[in-house]
Amino acid sequence: MAELQKNELLSMYRTMYLIRTYEETLGSIYYEGKTPAFDISAGPIPGELHLSSGQEAAAVGVCMHLRPEDAVVGTHRAHHFAIAKQVDLKKMTAEIFGKKTGLSSGKGGHMHLFDPEKNFSCSGIVGASFPQAVGVGIASKMQGKDYVAVAVGGEGAANQGTFHESLNLAALWKLPVIFVIEDNAWAISVEKSKSTCLGRNSERAKAYGIPGVYVDGEDVIGVYEVAKEAVERARRSEGPSLIEVRVYRFRGHFEGDPQLYRPKEDLESSKAKDPIVKLEKDLIRMGIVTDSELANIRKEVEEKVKDVVQFARESPYPEPEEALENVFSGR
Repeated sequence: MAELQKNELLSMYRTMYLIRTYEETLGSIYYEGKTPAFDISAGPIPGELHLSSGQEAAAVGVCMHLRPEDAVVGTHRAHHFAIAKQVDLKKMTAEIFGKKTGLSSGKGGHMHLFDPEKNFSCSGIVGASFPQAVGVGIASKMQGKDYVAVAVGGEGAANQGTFHESLNLAALWKLPVIFVIEDNAWAISVEKSKSTCLGRNSERAKAYGIPGVYVDGEDVIGVYEVAKEAVERARRSEGPSLIEVRVYRFRGHFEGDPQLYRPKEDLESSKAKDPIVKLEKDLIRMGIVTDSELANIRKEVEEKVKDVVQFARESPYPEPEEALENVFSGR
């Protein structure tokens, strides 16, 4: 923490609080019109919604090192990385609401967010991020550039063939790719120990001769430090790295998930490992910031979230005749 300037630490805090406030707000809005009988198609946010509350440090600690030309390929649970990569929040929110002003004119929804200006994308397909990021790494190397790609996946995705194929090729060709596995201990409803033979996916890096590091996602500074080394290694054309971040899932796999499979104690212990609370305490303890400064940041963030939500609510829906515009056609 001593290496970071005050403005950098406050930027970390602001972004983490923005992610949490934004997602908790969406989580509340999501249930409008969906009760008393849960109707996934009803309300202002139709379809599924996967939130990353508790996982903010993984995104912020990694993206602090990225440039605009660097690419991030996220998962179905990607709002935190999108915000940390500075994706346009009004357009992203409108997309989640299915509005014409969204990133993809409301046609992609929250699992398919694309912002070419910020080099951010995500997908609802588990494990899809890995080969896509490798493609970006190949392009960077062929062009003789030093931009990097970050591939994000959960611990369940680390059991997909795409993960291992991508690690192998990236290691073989020394591609500038940083593989980030967010381990929240649950692959939908399957506990990690029942699906994965290793305690830590970071150990799998040994098989490909690349660095593998495990870090606790309660500590954003710890994530920042290991990501710094991985990004710098990639820019030096020394090849990929694998970072496993132990994160803590505060909500269900998706909104509406009753989590009957999850022991109450597990949820309570996860919420006790709040990365935002830890950063607040550390900043105040070290005399870097005051309570009033943090309160001002929180107020600014809350006003920003209100503004982007209002923009999304007031934006128009696409017209029916636009359904076939901007999509691939067989003709």
